[in-house]
Amino acid sequence: MGDYIVKATAYEDNVLTFAALSKDTVNRAKEIHSLTPTACAALGRSLTAVAMMRTMMKGEKDKVTLVIKGDGPIGSIVVVSNFPGIVKGYVGNPFVDLPLSEKGKLDVGRAVGKKGYVTVIKDIGLKEPYIGTVEIQTGEIGDDIAYYFYTSEQIPSAVGLGVLVGKEGDVLTAGGFILQLLPGVKEEVILKLEKAIGQITSVTDLLRQGKTPEDILTSIFEEEEVKFLEKIPLKYECDCSQERFESAILALGKEEIQKLIKEEQGIETVCHFCGKKYFITRERLEELLKEAEN
Repeated sequence: MGDYIVKATAYEDNVLTFAALSKDTVNRAKEIHSLTPTACAALGRSLTAVAMMRTMMKGEKDKVTLVIKGDGPIGSIVVVSNFPGIVKGYVGNPFVDLPLSEKGKLDVGRAVGKKGYVTVIKDIGLKEPYIGTVEIQTGEIGDDIAYYFYTSEQIPSAVGLGVLVGKEGDVLTAGGFILQLLPGVKEEVILKLEKAIGQITSVTDLLRQGKTPEDILTSIFEEEEVKFLEKIPLKYECDCSQERFESAILALGKEEIQKLIKEEQGIETVCHFCGKKYFITRERLEELLKEAEN
């Protein structure tokens, strides 16, 4: 079974819900970046969350970026989704290695840190993107994204994210859910949802049991009807290209390009998201300079 996201409503369309299975997506990120288990859990949770956040957006060309910058040893976490069901990301320090937490879990909160900021950038094709920034709450990522939704978008939300890494470092399973109250919801629905959320043990336990995204939502809401609306395949994929790299050089302007021609025989760069290398020769830089001058 491949990775995917489901979108649904519950409690007579008063709660909007998303759930994801992201094992292969997270495993691909681990392979690309040679992530330690702790770094894998941190990036994996972030990838899963952003995949679901992109599903909330309506336009085909909408983009969402999540940046988590705490004071922990992992440094920054950056995740981007430019298309529905496609994510990419990286962490500042993929080799961060920490002891397990007091609960015997991968210590994502300590890796991220307790001080810093969570920033969400949403580009829906307007002149300026929407940018929302909140302080990190726990560093566990799920709590921090829920706090972002409540504080920055005024949407009460519950976010559960989990990544299970085996003893050999392989990703055994990964996934998560986001539950959001819709405007005008009645108090009784809020109380029902709070009770349902309180009974959840952990996303990782549900995934370990082999629960699908559909199973996760139906187990949260028990006998309440869940109305499934959409199912979207999910994968890790980078959309970098030589053309995009050259466009970035062009955006520097002719003065900066002239400096590069004088100082360098050519330019090599490595994509942060997939590790692919790109090279621009001095001759190509001169061509780009002519384009910049025109």
